[in-house]
Amino acid sequence: MSAIRRRKFLVVVDETPECRVAMRFAARRAEHTGGVVSLAHIMPLPDTQHWAGVEELMRAEAEADAEATLYEAARFVFDITQSPAEVVLLEGKKREALLGLIRDDKAISILVLASGQGRDGPGPLVAAVAAGGANAFPIPVTIVPGTLNDAEIDALA
Repeated sequence: MSAIRRRKFLVVVDETPECRVAMRFAARRAEHTGGVVSLAHIMPLPDTQHWAGVEELMRAEAEADAEATLYEAARFVFDITQSPAEVVLLEGKKREALLGLIRDDKAISILVLASGQGRDGPGPLVAAVAAGGANAFPIPVTIVPGTLNDAEIDALA
């Protein structure tokens, strides 16, 4: 007999204001459906050709910053759900790293994104979903308007 898997709501954690919207929506959906929130932060691959020692130091600092961002996000989700979030630190290009994570973790059921509202457009992942349609990711993608406030998110989730 197989164990029951809890549905995972995957959120990409970054420094954008809309990230908080995606995290809150995912946390509320997980709370209402008995799921869990999986928070992924993706560090870009180093593109410098520094000496090995300098590159190693830069990588360690970037990793420490990424871990701090992830754990702050996990605390935000816990404050909403009273359940721990899963945290994943990845490295590489966002879309490719996410596809690998989704491929490797079959419990990830939904990718939750929030659209950006600035001059830069909706964000690269939202743009990839728009351009790729149903083929952009192998799981359903929920795109939440990045301008929603907490009450609006709570009413939708």
